Amino acid sequence: MDNTIYLFDSAKGQKVAFESLQKGKASLYVCGPTVYDDAHLGHARSAIAFDLLWRLLEYDGYAVRFVKNFTDIDDKILKKSAQTGQPAHELTQHYIESYLHDMDALGVRRAHFEPRATQSLPQICAMIATLVASGHAYQTSSGVYFSVAKDSKYGDLSHHYEDEDDTQSRIHNDEEKHDVRDFVLWKNHKEGESIAYDSPFGSGRPGWHIECSAMIEQYFETNDDTFAIDIHAGGSDLFFPHHENEATQTRCATHKEIAKYWLHNGFVTINEQKMSKSLGNSFFIKDALKLYGGEVLRFYLLSTHYRATLSFSHDDLLASKKRLDRIYRLKKRLNMSQKALPKPNAAFAEFEAHFIHALRDDMNISVALSVADSFLSSINEALDKNSKDSVAKDNANRFLQSVQQLLGIGLQESTQYFQQGVSVEQKVQIESLIEQRNIAKKNKDFATADAIRETLSAQHIALLDTAQGTIWEKI
Repeated sequence: MDNTIYLFDSAKGQKVAFESLQKGKASLYVCGPTVYDDAHLGHARSAIAFDLLWRLLEYDGYAVRFVKNFTDIDDKILKKSAQTGQPAHELTQHYIESYLHDMDALGVRRAHFEPRATQSLPQICAMIATLVASGHAYQTSSGVYFSVAKDSKYGDLSHHYEDEDDTQSRIHNDEEKHDVRDFVLWKNHKEGESIAYDSPFGSGRPGWHIECSAMIEQYFETNDDTFAIDIHAGGSDLFFPHHENEATQTRCATHKEIAKYWLHNGFVTINEQKMSKSLGNSFFIKDALKLYGGEVLRFYLLSTHYRATLSFSHDDLLASKKRLDRIYRLKKRLNMSQKALPKPNAAFAEFEAHFIHALRDDMNISVALSVADSFLSSINEALDKNSKDSVAKDNANRFLQSVQQLLGIGLQESTQYFQQGVSVEQKVQIESLIEQRNIAKKNKDFATADAIRETLSAQHIALLDTAQGTIWEKI
């Protein structure tokens, strides 16, 4: 079976074999959020998709260097700062911490580096100066602009060769611009703005696109003469103009292409509308986490192929949870301390080969989960026939280790998982009712015992009487 990883390269419009620039190493840069509000499910989906990619690369032996940025200076940030009266640096710090807290809840691992635009100003200014000196950028009374006409390859990434939408976010017309397509690298300070930084071009702040190009130069080192990094990734809404503009800046400043491969995840929609802060239909992660456990939400967002549009549905999420429940049911029936057998048997080896093969095929999660479902069923069938089957138990342990490592799921204790979404106060009440039920059963007052079970059932709490005592789950 082919061990090559295949990825859908947005620039080429097809799946291609992944070959890293340096043997055994992989460089990955993902565009992070602009931190002026809480993160929504669209942010969560992008983060989870490329967390899966990182895990897959590591599984295949690559030493991955992963960088994800925070845009912490932007028109929207200044606007919110003016509206709330909160200093911009306090505002952005709050939302960065909120974002990281959400990612932790979703099991998204922290990137090796998480630079902020305001922390990369020297590198940003140096790249702008290089572009000005080479004639690829020019100054006006409002700032510094990149001259799109000076790059004959502009548009080759996204195949947008003309300005197809003059209202694109963050592209502003200016009578001094040489071309309507030209975009800002440095914005001069305007009266009333609360933030400004000194630079060779005057007091002001960087444009949006330049920060990613500068950060990639700052955080990645490669001896390759053609590409700066292996993989650049982000949401599909960033393909144009943001990624196109990044590509042209880096090309003209460094004489390299910014990335060998470009990956983009699909939108999350609600009522068939793309979820975004600007449309006012965002479903914030922090609100979703009040309704669903972080791992449940992760699994749901992971279960649709990363390039497809995901139409958020409560019913689909619950169906996804039932699938995840099966994994935890298996974990629950095992003695996880069982010593592993000397080597995987043929059945596990076959499962692993097909499971990994699906993920290597542009992270084909649908096929991977189908393979996992089938193998899980075979394990349960074997354990149903013989609960002491050591081979089945070993397969189960290895299976759980695989989904933990590659999918980032199955990491909780099974009891904790099945009791998620229940407050501390509710847990105390449930335990009290269980104790009352135990006393009633001891006194052979079965009517009271049954009534307590019914009371808890009405609260979506199921009781399971075991040899070790009564345990409960939220259903």
